[in-house]
Amino acid sequence: MKQFKLSLVIMAAALLTIGLSGMAYAFHSGGVADCGGCHSMHAPRIGGTSLLIGADYSSTCLSCHAHTDTVPTGFHVMTYPVPAAGAPPAEMTPGGDFAWLLKPYTYTVRGTTTTELGQTHGHNVIAADFGVTVDSDFATSPSGTFPSSQLACNSCHDPHGKYRRMGGDTTYTVVTTGAPIIDSGSYNNSLVPTPTQAVGSYRLLAGIGYSQNNGTLAIIYPGTPIASAPATYNQSELANQVRVAYGYAPTSNGVTAWGLWCATCHPGMHSAGNYVHPTDQVLGSTIAGIYQTYISSGNLTGSAANSYLSLVPFMESISDYAALKTHANNINGYLNGPGTNDQVSCPSCHRAHATGWPTMLRWNMQGEFITYVDGSGNPVWPGIDTTPSAPQFALGRTSAETQAAYYGRPATLFGAYQRVLCNKCHAMD
Repeated sequence: MKQFKLSLVIMAAALLTIGLSGMAYAFHSGGVADCGGCHSMHAPRIGGTSLLIGADYSSTCLSCHAHTDTVPTGFHVMTYPVPAAGAPPAEMTPGGDFAWLLKPYTYTVRGTTTTELGQTHGHNVIAADFGVTVDSDFATSPSGTFPSSQLACNSCHDPHGKYRRMGGDTTYTVVTTGAPIIDSGSYNNSLVPTPTQAVGSYRLLAGIGYSQNNGTLAIIYPGTPIASAPATYNQSELANQVRVAYGYAPTSNGVTAWGLWCATCHPGMHSAGNYVHPTDQVLGSTIAGIYQTYISSGNLTGSAANSYLSLVPFMESISDYAALKTHANNINGYLNGPGTNDQVSCPSCHRAHATGWPTMLRWNMQGEFITYVDGSGNPVWPGIDTTPSAPQFALGRTSAETQAAYYGRPATLFGAYQRVLCNKCHAMD
């Protein structure tokens, strides 16, 4: 059986590179994928009708999506085994690296010792084969009722990939049945579906009518959100940023806004009149203007054409995939900042999987500064290994872990004493 499973992995890898009918297909190809890659007819791990090859749903996903990488690689979303203390996880996908869930930190600031559990760093998708367990702080989703004991990769992603975009790149609907899915709909090089074809929803995200665990748990999504990512999206951003072009469309035709989609499990954070932070709302001229000119603390001399920052993305007020595809980029080819009608939403501040910071934030909110200075006054990422170590900013992390949490960006990008990145929109520093 081990030989059989190994063969499946080799077959899946081969499908990433072999062209079929002139097109290079990934394992999922925007849809249901290869049944044998997730299910075993004769050696199921959890029994029942699922016949999964992993101990549970997320373990089955991570059997391919976790790896012992030392640099960001392909479709991997978890570094496993988890790197030792002081060493950062490797993956830098837009959603983050689930290994941060297993990276706790203990530090002392002003005489008070704090232990920061790894589980605070993201969505604790239960994956027994990889050491990820149920969140012990929240029995249900924060500000919601979704049971933490049921949280898995298939809570957000449809493992069978039934959600499909039909009608082209400009005018379309997202449905679960209809024309066959012929390609992923996630990338800037994804095919444009013809009237007799479809492409998958962005990242196989679930939508209207979805239920997980063989239909036993209904999740009332209002639709699927839209975005386009560059074909290469898991990389260090030391030199080039990865821009995911997040789009916006009102809830109709099987599509919905990003904040409303997240609010399926976190309704208390998004219900009318109860916003923790405005979401799915236009930035307006003032906020957009600040974003366009903000470079670093005290420096608002930037230009709109080069102002995009992947650590603080925004939702573009367009739903045309043809346009979104031209904006999705991984070589600094499109760095335009927001217009007044573009929006702030949940992904502006959070990553979907896990990050190096509590509450899956894209930056550290626990200290006054996110960059510091070394003994010579040069801007550096704070760490317990730097001099001075500044424990109130390092928070038990090495400088390498801190830089990895910022996707490899150099501290010199911001300069010394950069404050939290809320200021990219608000400039209160």
